[in-house]
Amino acid sequence: FFDRCMLRVTGGGPLRGEVAISGAKNAALPILYAAILTPRPVHLSNVPRIVDVLTTIHILEALGARVDLTGATSLRVDGRAIGRYCVPAHLGKRLRASIWALGPLVARFGEGKVAFPGGCPLGARPVDLHIAGLRQLG
Repeated sequence: FFDRCMLRVTGGGPLRGEVAISGAKNAALPILYAAILTPRPVHLSNVPRIVDVLTTIHILEALGARVDLTGATSLRVDGRAIGRYCVPAHLGKRLRASIWALGPLVARFGEGKVAFPGGCPLGARPVDLHIAGLRQLG
């Protein structure tokens, strides 16, 4: 009997070879926003070129960062010139992850402004944890 909730793989021999694993958006986005915090350039590799990553790059650039795409999946973020603490609403409303800019902006400038995040219609994904964290930090 084979349960429909299971996946059965039967191999005929040992596995060998290499598999290239692509980068994960949910790993790359928080690291990109963390670049707001450092006065040194940040070099990232294995970053997927997808809409959410590109929108995040546009947000960083709008804040004043310089972002150079240095390869097919690598980039460099130089946040030294970031001088703005407000994420433009037209960019922030494009993705839910724009809320991740708030903490680094508050840490750097003492304040930050992000439009209520938008993004995909997967249902409610409240931002209350971000707000609660900022409250606890003062």
